[in-house]
Amino acid sequence: MNSLQYSSKTKIFALGGLGEIGKNMYVIEYNDEIIIVDAGFKFPESELLGIDYVIPDYTYLEKNKDKIKGLFITHGHEDHIGGVPFLFKRIKVPIYAGALATALIQSKLEEHKTGYVEMIHISDDIDVQFDNIKVRFFRTTHSIPDSFGVVITTPDGNIVHTGDFKFDFTPMGIEANLHKIAEIGREGVLCLLSDSTNSEVPGFSMSEKKVGESIKEIFEATQSRILFATFASNIHRIQQVVEASIRYKRKIAIVGRSMEKTIQIGKNLGYIQAPEDIFVEISQINYLPTHEVTIICTGSQGEPMAALSRIANGNHRQIHIVKGDTVVFSSSPIPGNIISVNRTINQLFRVGANVIHHKISDIHTSGHGTQEEQKLMISLIKPKYFMPIHGEYRMLKKHVELAVDWGVSLENCFVMDNGQVLEISEDEARINSKTIPSQGVYVDGSGIGDIGNIVLRDRKILSEEGIIIISLSMDSKKKQLVSPPAIVTRGFVYMRGSEELMRTIEKVVNECVSTLLKQDILNWGKIKQEIVEVLSPFLYAETGRRPMLLPIIIEV
Repeated sequence: MNSLQYSSKTKIFALGGLGEIGKNMYVIEYNDEIIIVDAGFKFPESELLGIDYVIPDYTYLEKNKDKIKGLFITHGHEDHIGGVPFLFKRIKVPIYAGALATALIQSKLEEHKTGYVEMIHISDDIDVQFDNIKVRFFRTTHSIPDSFGVVITTPDGNIVHTGDFKFDFTPMGIEANLHKIAEIGREGVLCLLSDSTNSEVPGFSMSEKKVGESIKEIFEATQSRILFATFASNIHRIQQVVEASIRYKRKIAIVGRSMEKTIQIGKNLGYIQAPEDIFVEISQINYLPTHEVTIICTGSQGEPMAALSRIANGNHRQIHIVKGDTVVFSSSPIPGNIISVNRTINQLFRVGANVIHHKISDIHTSGHGTQEEQKLMISLIKPKYFMPIHGEYRMLKKHVELAVDWGVSLENCFVMDNGQVLEISEDEARINSKTIPSQGVYVDGSGIGDIGNIVLRDRKILSEEGIIIISLSMDSKKKQLVSPPAIVTRGFVYMRGSEELMRTIEKVVNECVSTLLKQDILNWGKIKQEIVEVLSPFLYAETGRRPMLLPIIIEV
């Protein structure tokens, strides 16, 4: 698809993965200039068996790469930067990002060996001017340092992308720049693209300082080892754990590769401040009194291969739960992870740990603003048009209700799907009938986009129904089977307990092949197809299951 040249208006569209709308990437285009905001990925849903990540379809950007002026990063979370290495294997453009996001992206690009990429640090007093478009920034508060909203000024007006934000008036880091946000609102904003994640949650979100108080209370009351699990990117939370450990004279061991990398970056940038001797190797903790040990680890979402899950299951090489250990889950389960989190918590209790989580303590707060904060953003920005972003469809619809309550006309609100294009000018805004390719692209190991629906369907069948392999030794000249079919199953039935069924399957296959050979049908593809068509309904009638059938013919 060529560039959107069917009008000179500003165009806005999302290139998300699956599920949440507009979460991974936004594109703003005016004439021959394209601005990209964020390049994240999405972690796969449970039905995407074996898939590591879901990234946007970059086809449109690749075809229009000469028009792209830069990639502008709002903050350093994976769902906003995780796709950068995959994008840059096809397109290389300058990256504009805050200090922490820059360091995290550089680490990713080095891992993927993508070569040199121009990186420009941003702040809320920098303007980036292109021929028709100017880009500015305003500092926001989120659960990671160096978070920014982005203002894209086109000849049609100001487009504001909030990034992920909350209004925390007692934050751990730098406060949101309310004065600049209000100033942008006074200038006039054509369209606001605003984070919708917590649009269903009333009131104001809890301050990060409150979480810090809870952390200190836990450390003060605990005489055992403390295993503290949180997102590796939640540097402010980690700093509060560091401060509590210093205060109560505990040494800190870091467990988990992503945690180690992020904390090192945080220390380099000054976000993690502590004397170097407070950090110890994992091997040293067994020689310290239990009340002098803090372990900061990954696994707060119950991920099977994360450090905490392996510790809970006794599979970690160096750390095992000691009866009386206190484990803190400093996060709330992401939808889809609730079962795995509960499973990990139950296992920790089984092996003798005391577990503290967000339901029994103020040990976590969201980085996304709730309804009153979303209303505050709308009231400061005062947009003419409103586009809710970053959320599931019901969240976007609820955010529109809040915007309408706060004075935005309903006809000026647009709930968009990935790939839909909003054409916008000072006089009007409309959704164009043309769409941009926006289907999720699956990343499986080193393969990008080589796993389609057919492969996923096969994986689903294999995981749920199993497989039957039918090996046939055939003499095509004599038109006969040399030996009875060899039947092997995996994940279907236990063969030693199903001898009668195996004999029946062998008989059905034998009769099918013999009939075909008598009819002079020697095409192997046709024979395999007939075996599947005969055997599949028979197996369903006998067992109620439809395993994958894989006939193999060997010429002898």
